[in-house]
Amino acid sequence: MNYLMRACAASLLMCATAQADTRPDDHAPLGVMGDHTHAQGEWMFSYRYMQMNMAGNRDGTTSLSPETIVTTVPNRFANPPLMPPTLRVVPTEMTMEMHMLGAMYAPSDAITLMAMTHYIAKDMDHVTFAGPAGDTRLGTFTTKASGLGDTSLSALIRVGGDTHSRVHATLGVSAPTGSIDETDEVLTPMNTRPTLRLPYPMQLGSGTWDLITGLTTSSSRDGWGWGAQWRSVIRTGENSKGYTFGDEHSATGWLSWRLSPAVSLSGRLAYHDRGDVDGIDARIMAPVQTADPDNYGLRRLDAAIGANWVVGDSGHRLAFEVGVPVWQDLNGPQLETDWTVVLGWQFAP
Repeated sequence: MNYLMRACAASLLMCATAQADTRPDDHAPLGVMGDHTHAQGEWMFSYRYMQMNMAGNRDGTTSLSPETIVTTVPNRFANPPLMPPTLRVVPTEMTMEMHMLGAMYAPSDAITLMAMTHYIAKDMDHVTFAGPAGDTRLGTFTTKASGLGDTSLSALIRVGGDTHSRVHATLGVSAPTGSIDETDEVLTPMNTRPTLRLPYPMQLGSGTWDLITGLTTSSSRDGWGWGAQWRSVIRTGENSKGYTFGDEHSATGWLSWRLSPAVSLSGRLAYHDRGDVDGIDARIMAPVQTADPDNYGLRRLDAAIGANWVVGDSGHRLAFEVGVPVWQDLNGPQLETDWTVVLGWQFAP
């Protein structure tokens, strides 16, 4: 009888430990990258699908119509008679889809290695205005670009924590595996359709080796979880086309509630800061706002809700997150973000 009681107690302890190690809120909301570390010898594989939709234009915090843009915004490349004095082509909507494949491995309890690559597909709708001036619409067109994006390799380094909390630093590099010479057919104000190099937002990579840094902390207690992360991408030089994308910085904080042993719900705020493009690609010169390197920087605050689901003891997790901006200040004119959705699967064998 004593042996049976000890065996039952041991089984219960093992189950409790397994349950503690597979809490749905052990991971941050899905939109947070590099949010957790692993114990020595552990692997994890992941897939995320992200879609971002952008529609309508603004400069700073002020919305602008296409007609306002083409009658008031100067063309950086104005050179009559070859180039009009004001912009003549305006983007109206953009959709970006991203497929993200990731792998994590912990050679020790202190360090977890993470690799991630992307497949990106972008569509941007435009309206073209006729001639060198005026607000007469000539027609519309759509440009597309798709292919492999940049690839990142990072180390997540534990720097603190206890029974209820974890802290780790991120140090990594992004390799320029994405294309920066994408082209497509456009409709010009003279009603011609040449194939040109696409502007900066439609390219698939940065073209530079970039430094990734960050710090993440998370805690959980009594069914509640919370955490915060700072993450930056620092550009390290000029790419082969003569320009450098702006540095990117983000800070985010989240709160989660464990609805059941398998499901947690989350709410999150995220602040993004992105600098303008430095330099210029000599083959990206057109009377459209996206060709101007100064129309790239932004500051934006997003709010998001999501859920994590642990699928029994199979090692599989499913998650989603939906976010919308609550404030955005753009170095415009630029397309403003409408919403972002992320769906994902994670597997730890």
